[in-house]
Amino acid sequence: MLETLLTPATIQMQPAGELDWKEAIQLAATPLINAGNIEQSYVTAMINVVQKNGPFINIGPHIALAHARPEDGVRKMGMALLKVAPAINLVSADHPITLFFVLAASDNETHLAALQELATKLQDRDSLARLEQATNRTQLIDEFKGVQA
Repeated sequence: MLETLLTPATIQMQPAGELDWKEAIQLAATPLINAGNIEQSYVTAMINVVQKNGPFINIGPHIALAHARPEDGVRKMGMALLKVAPAINLVSADHPITLFFVLAASDNETHLAALQELATKLQDRDSLARLEQATNRTQLIDEFKGVQA
């Protein structure tokens, strides 16, 4: 399922430059806005929930999974990824992030298979290492397709 969600259209890579975590979430979500999966209000909600609740979206080393509630502006399920280097601090230096995933769930159930698949991928040390070491989008896409070099 991940290979249908994380595609050349939804995966981005770029130097972190002067981006802060809010801008990284906005940039990560842009392909989903452009495709009509989400509205700008969903991005605002994702940022607001982190400002309110802290860096709970930091789900593993250098990994953030930004999300909000379906009613905050999801039109249809989608997922996107922004890989940055060097890491961007999520709220504080205690939470450096290089992989910003955005999950847009249209209800409380349809995204669960994709989320489980993503969790399995990110818990696999070799897979995570390939994601972290990827130097181009093709390498990231191949990892989600299960293609290994």
